[in-house]
Amino acid sequence: MQTIESIIPFVAVLIAMAGPILIILFKRWPNIRELMTFMVASVTFGLVVSMAPSVYNGTEITYNLIDILPEVGISFKVDSFGILFALVSSSLWIVTTVYSIGYMRALKEHSQTRFFSFFAVAISSALGVAFSANLLTLYMFYEILSLSTFSLVTHHQDKEAHFGGRKYLTFLMGSSIAFFLPAVILTYYYTGTLDFNRFGILTHSIPDYMLVVMFALFLAGIGKAAIMPMHSWLPSAMVAPTPVSSLLHAVAVVKVGVFSLLRVLLYIFGTDLLEFMRFDGFLVYFVSITIIAGSLFALKQDNLKARLAYSTVAQLSYIVLAGGLLSVSGITGGIVHIAMHAFGKITLFFCAGAILVNTGFKNISQLKGIGKKMPVTMIAFFFGSLSIIGVPPLGGFWSKWNLAMGTIEYSEIPILVVLLTSSLLNAAYFMPIVYNAFFAKDESIVYTEVKEAPLLTIIPPVFTALVSIALFFYPDIFLNLARSAARSVLGV
Repeated sequence: MQTIESIIPFVAVLIAMAGPILIILFKRWPNIRELMTFMVASVTFGLVVSMAPSVYNGTEITYNLIDILPEVGISFKVDSFGILFALVSSSLWIVTTVYSIGYMRALKEHSQTRFFSFFAVAISSALGVAFSANLLTLYMFYEILSLSTFSLVTHHQDKEAHFGGRKYLTFLMGSSIAFFLPAVILTYYYTGTLDFNRFGILTHSIPDYMLVVMFALFLAGIGKAAIMPMHSWLPSAMVAPTPVSSLLHAVAVVKVGVFSLLRVLLYIFGTDLLEFMRFDGFLVYFVSITIIAGSLFALKQDNLKARLAYSTVAQLSYIVLAGGLLSVSGITGGIVHIAMHAFGKITLFFCAGAILVNTGFKNISQLKGIGKKMPVTMIAFFFGSLSIIGVPPLGGFWSKWNLAMGTIEYSEIPILVVLLTSSLLNAAYFMPIVYNAFFAKDESIVYTEVKEAPLLTIIPPVFTALVSIALFFYPDIFLNLARSAARSVLGV
């Protein structure tokens, strides 16, 4: 594996983190303020893209900012796993910025400068996690993300927002301080390093009982992965504005959770140790509970954002499966699902926000016949749903196909049944929404003045829906990056 040193990953994180300075400077001029937001997002994305060809061709990019402890510092490393996540988060930041402008202006939301400022810090934190070379750097950005998104979750500043925000911060920072941080300390105590290594850094010389303790601490401490029972913060966070929900579910927070957990499983424990300690078998059956239960909870929700939230809870554990399906296809499927789920789920949240902007409706029971008045929105919703379900010709098919192949390669056929059952449940809670929108009618609901939402809230979901389609026909960039990461950690 060739390695080159470059300051670019640090600069990408720094520019995004410094974005709020420009946003605040121009707070009196909303058009310029939002232009600054768009420019910072675009420059950040450009820097991420500039690193992608080298990483795609097998080169890792490193940069050490400062040493804090012996063998540990604030360091950055860009590999195939990290660049995949960074490409998704930085590209969707641009799209979500466009959507946020339309959404926040249409609803005349307050404190828009604060909103865009913390949004930039959140994306910067996600990039910091993606490019972290060790557990210390990852933990630092993980916590910055929790603090920055707290302000976004509590944006409305009402009783419901404060309750959701307290629960959000209690679960995420409480679990990370109580469990994640001790696991990091124990890792350093036993190994003398926190650097990510493709073969892991924990060894058989560590007592078995302590390996079990560390595994449990990491699993409980990375609460952003929303594995049950550490999931209830996610539906509660739906009190936030829809662009924030999109950020939470598709771009930053939950993806940082599953990304961090996979980093720990594959690059701290390593595939050999996971298999030797039988953590792999425990993990796939443990997260299968979340996959099925999350889907069942989604079926019961009438609130559209709540249904999408429980859907996310279930879908995240598809990604965590990669830490248990220790085969090329299994790990590839889990990693590439980060991208496929992101574009599909953000489409659905964008559509939910467009409906709210235009009608004020939040519940699924209110959407009968709305497809005839908002056809573009609901067609985009349809395609986003198909991607989450995992059927062609949408990109979500490839992640679920590889996961299914992974269960066969790793002889975990019961988990294949779980995946197929989950996909049927996905269809059961999404397809009735689409059917009722176009073919049902409720005489008590009058849509005489309803039309498509403002242009800036329509273009983003149409774009992300089209990307989800394109990813079915042209999945190679994400698939090859994910496959490269899988082969690297498996040593094949």
